[in-house]
Amino acid sequence: MTTPSGPDPALLSRIKAAREAITAQLAEVVVGQDDAVGQILTAMFAGGHCIIQGPPGTAKTLLIGALARASGLDCKRIQFTPDLMPADISGTEVLEEDKATGRRVTKFVKGPVFTNIVMADEINRTPPKTQAALLEVMQERQVTIGGRTHALPKPFFVLATQINLEQEGTYPLPEAQMDRFMFSVNTGYVTIQDEAAIVRRTTAAGLPEGKPVIQGTDLLEFAQAVRQIALPPDLGAWIVDIVASSRPTVEGAPDFVKDWIAWGAGLRASQNIALAAKSKAAQDARATVIAADIAAVTVPVLRHRIGLSFRAEVDKVTVEDVVKRIIAAVPAPGAAAAAKGGR
Repeated sequence: MTTPSGPDPALLSRIKAAREAITAQLAEVVVGQDDAVGQILTAMFAGGHCIIQGPPGTAKTLLIGALARASGLDCKRIQFTPDLMPADISGTEVLEEDKATGRRVTKFVKGPVFTNIVMADEINRTPPKTQAALLEVMQERQVTIGGRTHALPKPFFVLATQINLEQEGTYPLPEAQMDRFMFSVNTGYVTIQDEAAIVRRTTAAGLPEGKPVIQGTDLLEFAQAVRQIALPPDLGAWIVDIVASSRPTVEGAPDFVKDWIAWGAGLRASQNIALAAKSKAAQDARATVIAADIAAVTVPVLRHRIGLSFRAEVDKVTVEDVVKRIIAAVPAPGAAAAAKGGR
């Protein structure tokens, strides 16, 4: 429910309570990945997909499974391998005999994408032809086979995992497909204390199963409410300035951008920063975006949308380093005004 001036305050309170309940339940299963949990929830509340990257054993698959249970959503795991075919993902048409007429008819057999959450495990281990089968699924939330379009269940999310330490036998996703993911989420190694806690939990007699704290219909409501959150014009302009500053060909781009970036982020980056910032505001039961919301989501939105140059590799500069410098080089509207007033 929304009001003419924005989302219903009661609905915003529900979003905040849902975030807190899911986070608390996931904390019983996943240890030391608080940032990753927060970012995935921010994307899901806005209706976006995530690609989760990190070394082995950093709870990528465990996190997705626990999140599906807490959200009350159906989840299917697809293990991406070199021999996986597009039909293995989307589904295929088969010939069957109609017992009533004796004639052969075609029947569509649904693939594993017909679910609420697709856990695309190690997505970069399958060839581009199969990776491309996810493009229509992610963008249009539908599958077209034999000239017929089949709608996917709602809500629908693709949460893909990728081990970014391995290059042997992998197929990097094309930029156009990476651009379909709202966030690139990193799951790094946890602290020694957290690792000790994980060892104790995972070697005990039983692990907590978790139970649904929300339903799929709640997530659909949340996604509608997120789009009703107000984005002040000056903050909208700030988002565009940040993204434009990532492009080395744009006039006035900082020198470090020209040195370290081969290609910058496109329009979809600006859209996703705005939508993710609205999701952050909604999770705090606020009806208006603030600068801190934008700063919090810019790195995961831009992390997979910027290509570094050879110079950056030589200088051992990461995408996160570059994005943080861009944010610092393009001050928020309030900060710019304060700086002028102090002169």
